Amino acid sequence: MMKAVFLDRDGVINRKAPEGQYVTRWEDFHVLPGVVEGIAELNRVGRLVVVVTNQRCVAKGLMTETDLQNLHRQMCEHLAERGATVNAIFYCPHDLQPPCLCRKPAPGMLLDAARSHDLNLAASWMIGDSDSDIQAGRDAGCLTIRVSAEQEAGHESSNRSLPEANILVSSLPEAVKQILQTSGL
Repeated sequence: MMKAVFLDRDGVINRKAPEGQYVTRWEDFHVLPGVVEGIAELNRVGRLVVVVTNQRCVAKGLMTETDLQNLHRQMCEHLAERGATVNAIFYCPHDLQPPCLCRKPAPGMLLDAARSHDLNLAASWMIGDSDSDIQAGRDAGCLTIRVSAEQEAGHESSNRSLPEANILVSSLPEAVKQILQTSGL
């Protein structure tokens, strides 16, 4: 079984749009600093890199699934041209209601990825910037890392009502460093 690192997209790979807005065009997709190097390092140590992303903008009619797939193709090409490979992308195009099995915080996308790529979820990591990312990772049986530029890296959230991540960091590159240290790589 393979080990994977699941990445949320907006807020982990690219700059998140302002509250209530969505990244729907490549021109608005801005890769965060250190992301290329972080993903390339995960590739180097043999971790499958899987993006799992809620994309409610499809349900809201702001883009089609084809538009979203094209945006993801451009993201993958951009990363690959710089030496970083995303092995798979799973997305939820649904709205909040009715509830579905794939929209985080449900673990459906991670479970689907595990089935289709023979992944060991207990030895895999979920990296995200929201409560729903952490909850999905925990419910799938993964270790979790929360990216939060607003809090001091390396410490858990002091708000115990939130889903607790195993590790709190300020960026994807720091998350990768923590994974490598924890794994003895």
